Amino acid sequence: MQPWNDPSFSPASPRVVSSPQGAWIVVDGKKVLNFCSNNYLGLAGDKRISEAAKKAIDKYGVGPGAVRALSGNSELHVELENRFAKFKNAEAALVVQGGYIANLVAIQTLMTKEDYVISDELNHASIIDGIRLAGIKNKFIYKHNDMADLEAKLKEIGAVDKLVMIVTDGVFSMDGDIAPLPQIVELAKKYNAITVVDDAHGEGVLGNGRGIVEHFKLHGQVDVEVGTCSKAFGVMGGVIVGKKEMIDYLRTKARQFLFSTGITIPDAAALIEVINIMEESDERVKKLWENGKYLKEEFKKAGFDTGVSETPITPVMIGDETKSIEFSKALFEEGVFATPIKFPMVMKGKARIRVMPSAAHTKEDLDIGIAAFVKIGKKLGVI
Repeated sequence: MQPWNDPSFSPASPRVVSSPQGAWIVVDGKKVLNFCSNNYLGLAGDKRISEAAKKAIDKYGVGPGAVRALSGNSELHVELENRFAKFKNAEAALVVQGGYIANLVAIQTLMTKEDYVISDELNHASIIDGIRLAGIKNKFIYKHNDMADLEAKLKEIGAVDKLVMIVTDGVFSMDGDIAPLPQIVELAKKYNAITVVDDAHGEGVLGNGRGIVEHFKLHGQVDVEVGTCSKAFGVMGGVIVGKKEMIDYLRTKARQFLFSTGITIPDAAALIEVINIMEESDERVKKLWENGKYLKEEFKKAGFDTGVSETPITPVMIGDETKSIEFSKALFEEGVFATPIKFPMVMKGKARIRVMPSAAHTKEDLDIGIAAFVKIGKKLGVI
């Protein structure tokens, strides 16, 4: 039997958005409060960024026309990488098609099957898939953010003549907690390992928008910093920053870069404008944190469990998967769009509604959402 013919298979039917991304969006024909977007800074629908993309289309067209190693290396790609390196206070940057691809590039290209990798147990699927793609035989998993367990794994590996990589998310997207990167870097130095951090949910959020390395002032001490351009930056693409020699190596060896066309012309232009906006002011970042703090405080006052989040990501813990689906449907009826997060995205019994505030939300928006959560939480016995 083919898997798609299995009677237990149920095709996913995501709701359809028919408006620009923002605090309020039109979903399945209904205007709703957007509580489940990764558009942290409200940039996805920003007119200034749209104009930059339009101007680039008028000048360069849309598609690059070829892989960047041949004739598809636009001057906008080069400018974007230079701007990213400066923005992240790194020597060099490589822009690829997405954050998921960036993790595959970093792990598969730098590692051999005989090397060693140590990965946090709650790392993103793209890290897990990167390790699988690399075919690494010597794989170790350490308990989430547990530095004693990480050191135990490093001691178990001991002194080897192979590369040892420690890889972690920067901000863990399902719970909103932050990796203890200074301790990870310290252990890496002690045991001669390299460090890779996937900062997909830290960019635009931590370190005045520059990410976890800036947040902890670890410039030059993290070997590979991976990020995405589709969340706080509001566009598309992935980015890897680090030492110039490492970036040059990826540029000449990474199969995902060499054999696939780069990001589009308007995406590149839009991202350059995003960096312009973020270098001008950190007001959006401050507003994001202000909104996240207010949400957590009000949810906790109402009796909701928001888990261990240290960032604006605000999980409302439900536990039961069926109830989380029911909760989300009831929210939509109340005009609030917030999707359930359940297995396999989180462990069974850990289902939640993950609320994602943005800099675009006003206090009035948040109060509307909070009131809907309280109403349904009481109705369903969550609070």
